[in-house]
Amino acid sequence: MLAQNVQTVVLAFDGFVILHILAGSLGLVSFWVPVLARKGSMLHRQFGRVFTTAMLVTGFAAIGISTCTLIDPLATHPHLPDAAWVKGIFGWMMQGLAVLTLNLAWYGHSSLTNRYDHRRNLEWRNVALQILLLATSINCAWQSLRIGQPVMLGMPGIGIATVATNLWFMLKKEPGKLDWLKEHIKALVGAGISVYTAFFAFGAVRTIPTLALHPGLWSIPLIVGLALIIYHRLQVDRGRAYGDRKRGAPAG
Repeated sequence: MLAQNVQTVVLAFDGFVILHILAGSLGLVSFWVPVLARKGSMLHRQFGRVFTTAMLVTGFAAIGISTCTLIDPLATHPHLPDAAWVKGIFGWMMQGLAVLTLNLAWYGHSSLTNRYDHRRNLEWRNVALQILLLATSINCAWQSLRIGQPVMLGMPGIGIATVATNLWFMLKKEPGKLDWLKEHIKALVGAGISVYTAFFAFGAVRTIPTLALHPGLWSIPLIVGLALIIYHRLQVDRGRAYGDRKRGAPAG
């Protein structure tokens, strides 16, 4: 019976990994099309939807991977001998990054969809994802202290900051005309940062284990992503790339 349970967990783990790789690869590639395409164009909207869907599937698969890891860390990661370390990195931290990805993808989608009715940003899924991200961030911080892995604290820091800024916008009574657009940019570029960080970190464990948790490797997506967010937000403020939306015309 025990052997059967272990086999079931491993099979489920392998299935989630395949789904995660397929959806994540699509997200890694499709991310750049809406970033580089003319904003509001058909290409931007079509690939924006592809990227958002890929991120939601990637996040769901990552939750499955982390859950299987927490159930049986050594069976799912036989090449890594330290069960506590595996649970911390591939269990609790991956769980937090998965929820962060889901949160950002859905929030970015919602800020666009609800641009003409700001109150709808307080719908139950959006609110639930803020609560869930806060809970997983706090838990990841606690687990980091338990096993002595300070690098895990990066996820809680980003997660708590995300919840705070998301709620700041969601609870605003009278947001600015283009606040929704700035939040849309922040969230979906943030989702791109999340998926590239996971790609560098967890992918490196199998190829270059010594670099897997190196802060320098993790900083690359963060620096590039923050530069993109700042650039596009400045473009919004200057009314350049988003001139039609600044005048209040419906997107598309």
